[in-house]
Amino acid sequence: MESGQDVVALLQRWEGAGGVWRVIGQEDGAVTVGLYRCDGGEEADRFTSSDPGLEELLAGRTSSHEPDLRSPGPTVGGRPEQRDRDRDAEGRARQARPRDRLGRPLPYGGAGVEPVSEQPLPPAVTISSAGDLLADGRPFSAHEVFEARWKAGPDAERDLWQGLAQLCVGITHAERGNLTGALRLIERARARLAAYSATGGPTYELEIDRILGWIRERERDPGGGSWLLGHPL
Repeated sequence: MESGQDVVALLQRWEGAGGVWRVIGQEDGAVTVGLYRCDGGEEADRFTSSDPGLEELLAGRTSSHEPDLRSPGPTVGGRPEQRDRDRDAEGRARQARPRDRLGRPLPYGGAGVEPVSEQPLPPAVTISSAGDLLADGRPFSAHEVFEARWKAGPDAERDLWQGLAQLCVGITHAERGNLTGALRLIERARARLAAYSATGGPTYELEIDRILGWIRERERDPGGGSWLLGHPL
């Protein structure tokens, strides 16, 4: 698969088109998923990702043949009733279950946090919006804001926005208690942000050196309290 592709949307499209997926392995907070054709089960592709959204989509399942038993709702004969896939206004597969502040799915009809727009914001607004979300204890939503920016932005700024998104995913993992996955993500974020800083590209008033220093401090002492306290954004 192409680097930077939205793995959650990819998996939703694959299953919606009748394809099969299987979890091949999990290690250090990352999961490897194989994609198989519906005609004979030949493997067409595979990817490895530590995106929290992928973890939520899998919902503990190891293949698309298994029902999502975590999804509450009407039952038939004591088993969850099959329901059509969630779709947005344009008909694209999209998870409609509400989420808590750390991006974890809640029961349909539950009171979750307000979802953020998928539309990319201007750079300065992206940074301020993500900072506000972090201040509200919503690192997963902050990651979504940065992700929308890097997918829509110029290639020259990819490392900046993707690094910031990975930083927020790392904070999300830490707040969920997965320090191993958190450290892997902030290591990637550090590499991307350092590489971008070396290019001399625009930083939109972000203090990249301060962010890198915060990451190094967390790497030295990952268990030293909530990662949301004193976040660098």
